[in-house]
Amino acid sequence: MIYAVVDTNVYVSSFISKNPQSPTKKVIEMMLDGTITPLYDEDILKEYDEVLKRKKFKVKETEVDRIINYVREYGIPTSRTSFPEPMPDETDRVFFEITLTVEESFLVTGNLKHYPRKPQVVTPAEFLNLFESNQV
Repeated sequence: MIYAVVDTNVYVSSFISKNPQSPTKKVIEMMLDGTITPLYDEDILKEYDEVLKRKKFKVKETEVDRIINYVREYGIPTSRTSFPEPMPDETDRVFFEITLTVEESFLVTGNLKHYPRKPQVVTPAEFLNLFESNQV
């Protein structure tokens, strides 16, 4: 099983992308087809809800609710593992700390600069390359 925390920006990009082959769309499809098991906590779900429902993204509320309900139903609620070092973006700490809780999980993000660069923090394209080369 492949465990991943999917950063909010991946969902945003997936929703607004016109390219059906974009890495962000493929990552979300992998989650929805059960290839990726999402890890989450309530703070992550709150951020998904708040950010994805912003009018500027023009995402239907029903689509946001569908994603959140999917993550809640098929994902694994996880407690955070404290990371004592400063983060480049403290508001993203929860995503990184949830990733640290499950060994060999990934944090899939479009904002690598927001996180300490650890082996499990990858872009959607990097994640797909790892998956396609059977390294996950």
